[in-house]
Amino acid sequence: MNKLFKSLSILTAILLFASGCRAQAAQAAQPPIDYQAVLGKPLNDNAVTDFIVSNNCAPGGPFQLCQDAGLAFWIDSNQIVNKVYLYAGNADGFRRYKGKLPFGLSFYDPMWKVEDKLRNLNADETSQPTWMDGLPDEGSSPDHFHYWADYKRFGMTVIYDSPFADEDAYIYAVVVNA
Repeated sequence: MNKLFKSLSILTAILLFASGCRAQAAQAAQPPIDYQAVLGKPLNDNAVTDFIVSNNCAPGGPFQLCQDAGLAFWIDSNQIVNKVYLYAGNADGFRRYKGKLPFGLSFYDPMWKVEDKLRNLNADETSQPTWMDGLPDEGSSPDHFHYWADYKRFGMTVIYDSPFADEDAYIYAVVVNA
């Protein structure tokens, strides 16, 4: 009887381990969330409603907050998804956005690296980028906690984890405009 119990215990442990591995593999196999699926679309669009449901988004004023997906989107007065906020994680309950950031940016990029990447986007084969090419069109700190570098020519704002322009500050969030 003791041998049978021991065998069943081992078999049960193996089955539990195997089912746990399958669940992790299924989660890993899910495609990354793509903010472009909702940007510029009306709130009643099938892609937007599917996105809201599948990512457990919750309304918050003019926003849909998708904290588990690491993003939020702002809906304008015409019920169009006008902006998408992509979060680096650990901010206001938001997880890290797992999809690709625009223009090859990474949440691990400090400000100087972001400017360098954007500077090189402005260069073509006939011209050399200048130091000003990667700088934002405008910069401010509206909340006094984060520096907002607005790149109007790229249709995005990079929000940093510093209240002022600090070349060593990291990305807090990226806002992409429709």
